[in-house]
Amino acid sequence: MDLNRAAEVPHVVIVGGGFGGLETAQRLRKSNVRVTLVDRHNYHLFQPLLYQVATGGLSPANIATPLRSIVRKQKNCEVILAEVTDFDITNQRLILRDGEVGYDYLVIAAGATHSYFGRDEWAPFAPGLKTIADAAEIRRRIYVAFEAAEREPDNDLRKALLTFVVVGGGPTGVELAGALSEIARHTLKHDFRNIKPEEARIMVVEAAPHILAHYPEDLCQQAAEKVRGLGIEVHVHTKVTDITAEAVHLAGPDGDSVVATRTVLWGAGVQANPLGKQLAAALGMETDRAGHLSVTSTCLVAGQENIFAIGDIASFTSSDGKPLPGLAAVAMQQGQFVAKAITSLARGDTIDGEFSYHDRGTMATIGRAVAVAQIGTRQFCGFFAWLLWLLVHLMLIVQFQNRALILVQWAWGYVTFNRSNRIITGEEPVNIVPLPSSVKASPLKEARPMKKANSLKEGG
Repeated sequence: MDLNRAAEVPHVVIVGGGFGGLETAQRLRKSNVRVTLVDRHNYHLFQPLLYQVATGGLSPANIATPLRSIVRKQKNCEVILAEVTDFDITNQRLILRDGEVGYDYLVIAAGATHSYFGRDEWAPFAPGLKTIADAAEIRRRIYVAFEAAEREPDNDLRKALLTFVVVGGGPTGVELAGALSEIARHTLKHDFRNIKPEEARIMVVEAAPHILAHYPEDLCQQAAEKVRGLGIEVHVHTKVTDITAEAVHLAGPDGDSVVATRTVLWGAGVQANPLGKQLAAALGMETDRAGHLSVTSTCLVAGQENIFAIGDIASFTSSDGKPLPGLAAVAMQQGQFVAKAITSLARGDTIDGEFSYHDRGTMATIGRAVAVAQIGTRQFCGFFAWLLWLLVHLMLIVQFQNRALILVQWAWGYVTFNRSNRIITGEEPVNIVPLPSSVKASPLKEARPMKKANSLKEGG
């Protein structure tokens, strides 16, 4: 198909196959437009469950669905696997790394990436969690840390290897910490001979007064109690001042401290996809500090009549004067609105109304059978909130097949504490913690003795 052919109907180009971009494309299925969905990956990723891939609970295929299979029955939509590199606003063309494509209407839904608050040199030591590649790297570091500790004869180094620091007490950080606690206290409890995984030290570091700070204060306090109940240290009012390959430097209420660790996971900040700044430069405008594009009440990029920005790449201020949160629900509702707006414009009409976000609630899982949820004025913390979390996330997953597989794996994991996908992948040599040449093959003096199996249960 010639991408540059003259279109008989308006051509809508959507950049990004995430929640917002995919929702926009699907909502245009009955409109008299031609839709092209551009993404550098060939799949739609269900990011809310990415932490479970990073901790070995799910495989990437469980939360990623090929874009082409999602829209295969939508005759007016095609998918292009390509990377956007620039914008030609004058000629209404999207510049790709290996070509270009014209548009009548452009929707930017490219999402977000990590933000290290100006300290990008921390990135090699503290990976964030936004992509499948990130999840694979975090999974690798977590399980390599236990493997390295098993062989480490030095007690101090072994403690450092078994210390996990999660920077950021938002949903991602809390979910990662909760999963780490389950891994250490249950999943790996009987897998090693020279270490006790359940003695791993897990820390959550948060600069705000509370973890999950966007929830009401009393719910934050309940969540903190649940997190501490999992054996996780919660350090609030604490800032990270430096991260190295061997330690995290903290500044907290009790002064400065240094925590020896080899595994730091980043969940503290996000910024808009760099495409936002590229588009802003092409338009001769500025983004905010986090790289967000300024949009109008109709999700149009400021000063434009045919370019929309939605989701994490857009800065949209609600009626109460606060920016909308970076949630999937926001992106999907904006996608629905933009699809209606484009349909109206394609007919020669004006955009009907303004976008208004309807908050149907937020929730975050803390650990095994524990979550927090706020739905309207009602607040939940505990098992019921966890059931709500399970239900909502299962229903949002695109393919029924993935829903069924995840449900089976969750049920099996709940009964057995098993995480079947805790494999270490990647061809790179293990260089997170270089082992000293003095490592001996004999068991460590402080090793836990192997129990002799005297029953089927113990031997299993």
